[in-house]
Amino acid sequence: MAIPDDVLAVLDAKFVAVLPHLDERQRRLYLASEAEALGHGGIAAVARLTEVSESTIARGCEELAGGAEVLGRVRRPGGGRKSVAERDPDLVAALESLIEPREVGDPVSPLRWTTASLRDLARELTEAGHPVSAPVVGDLLRGLGFSLQGMAKTRAGSHVPDRDAQFRHINTAVEHFLEQGLPVVSVDAKKKEPIGDFARSGRTWRPKGEPITAPDHDFLDPDTPIAIPYGVYDLGRDTGWVNVGTDRNTAAFAVESLRRWWNRQGRLDYPDATRLLITADSGGANSADSHLFKNDLATFADECGLSITVMHFPPATSKWNKVEHRLFSRITHSLRGQPLTSYEVLLQTISATRTSTGLTVKAVLDDNEYPTGRTLTKAERAAILQRVARDDFHGEWNYTIAPLHPGQELPVEPEQAKAPPIPAEATFLLTHPALTGMSREQFDQLVEELEPFRRVLAETEREKRKGINRRGYNPGVGSVDHRHRVLVAVLHHRNTVTLTLAAQLLGRVPTSLNYHAHRTKPLLAFATPGIAAALAHPRRTHPPRTIDALQNAITQYEDEIKSGSK
Repeated sequence: MAIPDDVLAVLDAKFVAVLPHLDERQRRLYLASEAEALGHGGIAAVARLTEVSESTIARGCEELAGGAEVLGRVRRPGGGRKSVAERDPDLVAALESLIEPREVGDPVSPLRWTTASLRDLARELTEAGHPVSAPVVGDLLRGLGFSLQGMAKTRAGSHVPDRDAQFRHINTAVEHFLEQGLPVVSVDAKKKEPIGDFARSGRTWRPKGEPITAPDHDFLDPDTPIAIPYGVYDLGRDTGWVNVGTDRNTAAFAVESLRRWWNRQGRLDYPDATRLLITADSGGANSADSHLFKNDLATFADECGLSITVMHFPPATSKWNKVEHRLFSRITHSLRGQPLTSYEVLLQTISATRTSTGLTVKAVLDDNEYPTGRTLTKAERAAILQRVARDDFHGEWNYTIAPLHPGQELPVEPEQAKAPPIPAEATFLLTHPALTGMSREQFDQLVEELEPFRRVLAETEREKRKGINRRGYNPGVGSVDHRHRVLVAVLHHRNTVTLTLAAQLLGRVPTSLNYHAHRTKPLLAFATPGIAAALAHPRRTHPPRTIDALQNAITQYEDEIKSGSK
């Protein structure tokens, strides 16, 4: 019995509308269901309308008759082309052998000194007899738990003792100040920004194909103006103040930034404040070790009448300072993708920084000069140390500087007693030829010869230390003149007496003699040939450690001289 044309026309319309939306299996089962509904000749009729082979429709009928399950997929499990890992069982192991040595730094790995890109890995695998493409290598790596990642700057450097305890100490103090309505500021200097037509990282919305252009190379010369943004972030009011310097980042610049913030903004926000808490990192212009920073802070405290508490973050933890991620990160976002052609552009851009949480920023230009090389006298350092009230917990990080009241003077500490003079008997004993390898006349000649070189060395070190805190250059354990510096250098060079015993005889401490011996020892290279030959004698392996042993060594030397064995 023939199938009516009107039924075929309806089926044809249904096929045109539905089949494009079905996958291979769904199409086969749907066509089989329509063919069975037509009865005898249904498979042939559906095949003509859809241009699908009759065998495909017949196979769908068999699946329907057998109770086809809902697979949730086009093909049956196990169907389709085998994966490359199944066809090559050793491929994954070969890939791991390339990746894992690189992870542990194996120097013989073929990719140890190359970029382990997908193409590099695919090439190495292909040369090793495992032909594979780069996309497949990517799939295999993802299956092994690898992903493409950049470096993560998360390590906090050296783990100093009480690091976490200092964090908690700072947090407790900040909460205490904020609860009392007192100002708490986080301070730091941002990196220097060159002013001019220089390219900057980041992107901004622009008409398509019309980016902001800049020279293809950035050449900075000594005359290029720079900007040094020093940020003061108010934790209680979520406001920022940026003092943009044009000279150098010094302690005076850091304190001047605080002074400007207080005079122009802080005193208005906190009219009744008597105390100020500052959190800062441990390095740079506001270093925890800087006497200059403390000295200028004391001057600022006298001017504003505030008792200033400073709490430094431990070394290598400056990124935990609030100014970094509350203020500087937003300023960096505002400055992205556009050249800073003038100071005005920089100031306006910084001042336009806003956040949805309410952050507002003010920026001012500071064109004052802040020369380096400024130092404090011993009296000034002693005076500032008297004013610094160190906290019981890590006083080197936490301290308070109170203002001086009108007419108040600091107590004058008595001068420290000078080191006692070196006994002449000790000098005579230690210059014995048994110890120096030369006569006392030759030793006096050596001292005189090295004097000009000592002056040159001292002047060179003085220039090198300009503007640097001198702590660490002089151990501060008693003066030693040039003659005795040469003496301890010779004794240390020949190892004829321990520095501990020499210090005991000379009335100094061993660290002082060790310091001067190492600084003076290079000058011995300028000795005349005759004296240099005496210095070249073999070193003693077991120098005397007591006065009795020293006397015995000298006596033995004199006996050998008398007997003619020396």
